[in-house]
Parts: sequence; C-alpha cells; structure tokens
Amino acid sequence: MKMETVVKGSDPFEERTCSAPQPPPLPGPATTYSKRPVVGGSSSSFRGYRCVPAATTDLWERLFDEGYKADVCVHTENGGTIYGHANVLGMASPVLRQMLKQARKHGHQRSISIVGVPSEAVRVFIRFLYSSCYAKEEMDEFGLHLLVLSHVYAIPQLKRECERQIEHGLITTENVVDIFQLALLCDAPRLSFICHRRISNNFKSVSATDGWTAMKQSHPVLEKILLEFIADEDNRRKKRVRNRNESQVYLQLCEAMEALVHICKDGCRTIGPHDKDFKVNQNPCNFAACKGLESLVRHFSSCKLRVPGGCIHCKRMWQLLELHSRLCADSDVCRVPLCRTFKERSRKQSKKEEIKWTILVEKLLRTKCFSGRPFFSRAITVNS
Repeated sequence: MKMETVVKGSDPFEERTCSAPQPPPLPGPATTYSKRPVVGGSSSSFRGYRCVPAATTDLWERLFDEGYKADVCVHTENGGTIYGHANVLGMASPVLRQMLKQARKHGHQRSISIVGVPSEAVRVFIRFLYSSCYAKEEMDEFGLHLLVLSHVYAIPQLKRECERQIEHGLITTENVVDIFQLALLCDAPRLSFICHRRISNNFKSVSATDGWTAMKQSHPVLEKILLEFIADEDNRRKKRVRNRNESQVYLQLCEAMEALVHICKDGCRTIGPHDKDFKVNQNPCNFAACKGLESLVRHFSSCKLRVPGGCIHCKRMWQLLELHSRLCADSDVCRVPLCRTFKERSRKQSKKEEIKWTILVEKLLRTKCFSGRPFFSRAITVNS
C-alpha cells in the first residue's frame, strides 16, 4: 500500500505529490542463522541475546579466504603464508597490534611471523579472529596449539573455548602429563587442576607413559612436586579411612550404651528387670545392638572368671559399664548395674586414667552429634 505525501517545493505556491518508500519486511522463515559453534563477543556492555546470521559469518570468512585488500602477510612454519587485514588482527589481539606497529612494510603490506605451531593451526587461529567460528575436527586436531596461540596473543574467548574442549574430550592417560605442563605454562588453572587430579587418581598407569618419562628428564622439580602431592594425598586418604572406621566404632559404642539402658530399664527378650512381664510374641526390639549386648550380659552374669582381665568378654562388659557411668547424669536412680559404683570409683582414679576416659567420652558425644541422629539422652539421664 503506497502512502502519498504532499511536499512543498522551492516555490511556495507550487505543491507536488510523491510516494514514500515502503518499510523493510520483517525477517521471515527464509532468514537463516549459523549453526556452527560461535563464541560470544567481547563487548562487556552488550545485554540480551546475540543472533548472528549465517550470511554475516560467511562474509567475514570470505574476507579471510579471499584476502580482499589484505595488507598483512603472516609467515608460518615450512614457508607457509597467510594473508590478513591489519585492522581486524589489531582489534582482535593487542599483541598482534603491537607486532603490526613494529613490522616492516613492503609497499602497502606488513609482514609478521607466527612459528612454532603447524601452519594449518595458524590458519584456524586467524580465521577465528575474523568470524569467532571453528570446526569440531579442527579443535580436535589443533586444540593444544590453539590454546598456546590464544594465550600468547591474548585471545580470552578462544582460550576459554580451548580449555573447555580439551577438558571434555581431549585428555587421555597418554597425554595428560603433557597437557598438565602446557596448562601451567598457559596459565589455565582449571585445566591444570583437572589434569593434576587425573594424574593423582591414575598414577600407576600415568607414570608408565612416555609423557611422564619425558617430564622426569626435562622437569625433575615438577616430578618431585607431583610425587610429594600424591604421597600426601595417599596419607590423607588413609587418614580419612581411619577416621571413618573410628567414627563407626564410636557409633557402635553409642548404640551399645542405648541398648544397655534399654535392657536394664525396659527389659528385652529374656534379660531385664524382674518386674517386667514379657509376652511370647512381643514385637522385635528397635535397638540394633540389643541382641549382641544381651548375649554379653547373659555371659557376664554366669561367668566364673568375672574379674577384669580374667575373661575377654567380661572385660569388655566391665568397660561398657564404666563408660555408661561416665555418661550417666544421675547414678542414684539409674537401673544399670554398678553405675553408682563406677561413678565413685572414677573420683579415685589417676589423672592419666581420667584423661583417657574424658577423651573417649568427648569423641563419643561428638561422633553422635555429627552423625545427625538423636542424642542418646536415655543413656545420660535415666529415670525409673
């Protein structure tokens, strides 16, 4: 639909009619966008979503491929040459900008050199500076070289992408030592940590690789640091296992204290207070340690060597009774045998013996508290 507008000419009495231009059409289904991996731009002020049409990235790649009005000649390994544009390279990398300022001019062109990596890796690197795109197979083949280039020439977007791709698919047992050294040189802390953890968890297989042998010859200090860390990690692992086993023992002691109070106060199966009337088909006991402790109590009541040191089972029972007395808050009304006797006896013990029992009680209570289970108040405050 055309819109007609009256426009005044130079003569105030003369008026002419013209047609206003139509607005551009909205993007339709024909508009396509690039499906290749694209790393976000460097503008910190950008907010929202960034949609880059495929035509735009194709335009930048054509500019690189065809070298239209290129004014930079990049020399690579084995006599390779790549053409580029000083404005693009200088804006993408401050290091390249400085190199271009110092480069010699040959007519309208400047020459710089990027050596030490394959020529094809340099081409992938410069292509990324134009379009922020790369192919998956290129990253798989040149990921480590691109990590070095992105670090040396200060391209943080490419460096992050290289770290991510290497972390999720390029680390193997054979190359983990090489990648670890490279990550240290390129200041990639996350990647170095991942490699460090892989080496520590698979030390036996990693230490048999050629990469470890090469590191041992070229960087003996780094090998020493790794060996010391692995030894410390092994000691820490053993300590964690020891602490876990110790905590399990303390939890079993907590359960034994609860079961002991339960047997002596409420009665269980065939052992308990004489005034309890037990049914034949009574419900099973909820205390896990009750069955074993009940057998120990029966043995203790009938053993003829019931003296400390005379019988190993009786000795254990004596220790449980004394531990209970240390936890019991009111021995006068407690129904656990010898609770009051052990309480009075503890006041006459040596300082060394008292310290030993105090430490045991503190660890017992701390373990029970950290386990997240209800505090065993029945073993501390027992009423009739």
